[in-house]
Amino acid sequence: MNELEQARLIINEVDKEMIELFKKRMKAAKMVAHYKMENNLPILDSKREEALKSRNIEILADGELEEYYLTFIEGMLKASKDYQKYLVESEK
Repeated sequence: MNELEQARLIINEVDKEMIELFKKRMKAAKMVAHYKMENNLPILDSKREEALKSRNIEILADGELEEYYLTFIEGMLKASKDYQKYLVESEK
């Protein structure tokens, strides 16, 4: 197995793990959506998002990857908010 094949195997395995984590995160987002509906709160919580990004950048602790991680987490946050909006609208 060459280096490219080995890297692709690692990527495939990580993708499988990320899918499971994504599903787990979206289940939590559903719980958040229900709480926000019950308490008449908006979907967007900018302070929470900024705190989350800051905390996770500290955990990442890799300046070279920081820009790419922010792109990744912003996409994840958008997916979460979009899902919450869908849930709220489908409850109406």
